[in-house]
Amino acid sequence: MNEAASVESLIDWSAPWLATLRYWGQQADALLRSGRSVHQALQQVAEAKGVLQGWRFVAQDQLPAAQAYEAFIREQRCIPTRDNLHDFFNGLIWLHWPQLKQHLNALQAAEIATQGVGQHRGALRDAITVLDENGALLLAPPLLCEALRERRWQDLFVRHRALWQQARLLPIGHALLEKLVNPRKPITAHVICLPSETGGSGGDLDGWLASSGWLEACNLSRKPYLPLPVLGIPGWCSENQNFSFYDDSLVFRAPRTVQTA
Repeated sequence: MNEAASVESLIDWSAPWLATLRYWGQQADALLRSGRSVHQALQQVAEAKGVLQGWRFVAQDQLPAAQAYEAFIREQRCIPTRDNLHDFFNGLIWLHWPQLKQHLNALQAAEIATQGVGQHRGALRDAITVLDENGALLLAPPLLCEALRERRWQDLFVRHRALWQQARLLPIGHALLEKLVNPRKPITAHVICLPSETGGSGGDLDGWLASSGWLEACNLSRKPYLPLPVLGIPGWCSENQNFSFYDDSLVFRAPRTVQTA
C-alpha cells in the first residue's frame, strides 16, 4: 500500500479542529488517494490555488544531511516533506497560514545563521518551535480570555459557555493536529489568546498575525502562550456536555501558586 495513501485514511474531515483546513485538506486527500506522494499532493493544491508562489514542497531526500531544516527552507524556498501525517498537516498549515509560516521560518533561519545549531535551541527558537508544533490562536470575548489567563475553568467552559459561540480556536501547530487524529482529553494547545474584536480577526488574519507585535522576536522569546485543553471547547467533544468533564484536575489544572519566603 502507498504509504502516502494511508495518511488520509486516518483523518476525519468532519472534526471541528479541521474546519479551517478542510478546504485544502480534502483536495490533497483526493490526490493521495490517486497515488500522489504527500509533497506532490500539497504542491499540486498550492499551484491550483495560486498559494505559496515561489515556494515548493519537495521530497525529504532533497534536504542535505549536513544542512539545518529551517535554513534549507529559507535558502531554497523548498519545504522537505515526508509521507506521514506530521508532514501532511505541516503542509496544510503552510497552505492556510503562508505568511505566518514564512515569518516563523525567517526568524528560525536568522537565529541559526547567528547562533548555529547547538545542543540547545535557545529561547527564541524554542518558543517558535512550541508555536509551530503545538500552537493555536484563540479569538474570544474578553471574559473568556480573562478566564483562560487565570485558569478559571468553570468560568471558561461552564458559566460563560454561551460566549464560545463568539470565539474561534484556530490551530497553528501541525503536531497538535496530528495528536487530534486520536482525540484524548489531556491534549493541550499552547494558545495566543486575543479579544474577538482584534483588528486581524476579519479579513487577512494570516497577514495581520505574521506582522503583529505578538510574533516579534522579543515577545516570542517570552513564550506568550496559555495552556488550553482543547477538548474542553464546546462542540469539540460530546463528553464535555456533562460538566463533570471539567472536574478532572489532572487536565484542568489550577494556576501555579508563587511561594514567598
